[in-house]
Amino acid sequence: VQLQASGGGLVQAGGSLRLSCRASRSIFSGNPMGWFRQAPGKEREFVAAITWSGGSTYYSDSVKGRFTISRDNAKNTVYLQMNDPKPEDTAVYYCAGGATAYNARANSQFRYWGQGTQVTVSS
Repeated sequence: VQLQASGGGLVQAGGSLRLSCRASRSIFSGNPMGWFRQAPGKEREFVAAITWSGGSTYYSDSVKGRFTISRDNAKNTVYLQMNDPKPEDTAVYYCAGGATAYNARANSQFRYWGQGTQVTVSS
């Protein structure tokens, strides 16, 4: 398995949850990483991305100010800290790697995908 996401589950609105994604070194090292999500009946959408150094991060407008992406390069792991989640954040969350650009944010710009982890936010 090249990308393994974990940490999903059921969380109350206003709570917090942290997702993790461990990647193989070949995917992780030197590359940006991202998180996407897909809700039932909707297309997969960008959530957040981070450059290799961690010096630049990018967020969708819907999660900006509530979610934080970070990475631990020594552990080949990227995280998504979800604070103040809302019911509309309910989705399967995917980590992505192998970005083709340092500021990649589109599905097509990531070559590798994890299996997804379900996040359900109750009201």
